[in-house]
Amino acid sequence: MNLQGYPPVNVPLQMVRCDGPSVAQYYTVNVNTEPPKDHIIWSLFCFVYSNPFCLGLTALIFSIKARDRKLAGDLNGARRYASTACCLNIWATVLGSLMMIVIIITIIVLVVQENDTDYYMGPNNNYNSNYNSRW
Repeated sequence: MNLQGYPPVNVPLQMVRCDGPSVAQYYTVNVNTEPPKDHIIWSLFCFVYSNPFCLGLTALIFSIKARDRKLAGDLNGARRYASTACCLNIWATVLGSLMMIVIIITIIVLVVQENDTDYYMGPNNNYNSNYNSRW
């Protein structure tokens, strides 16, 4: 870079002279190229057992795409599809679990209400039997 008004200056490099043997340093970098997980089993489980809003099906499709990309050698594409499949599987599992909990609680509440009605009214009590006898 030459600023206007200043002449270029040459600066010699500092050289250190060594009379002994020169030593070179080498660094080895190991890159872990472990293939990404495709989450195919989890996607199948979400597709078969808990498929809210078709998230299980979508996760299964992305898992299959991740497996195809992995077999084709495109590890970055496989990681993208596997990450999407993992997120969809998480959402499908959470929503499916919440739906099951709501269904179980609803059944329990309905059974308790039915038992309370039988307790207060009696199992063979008819609402209209006492009403009709008066008239």
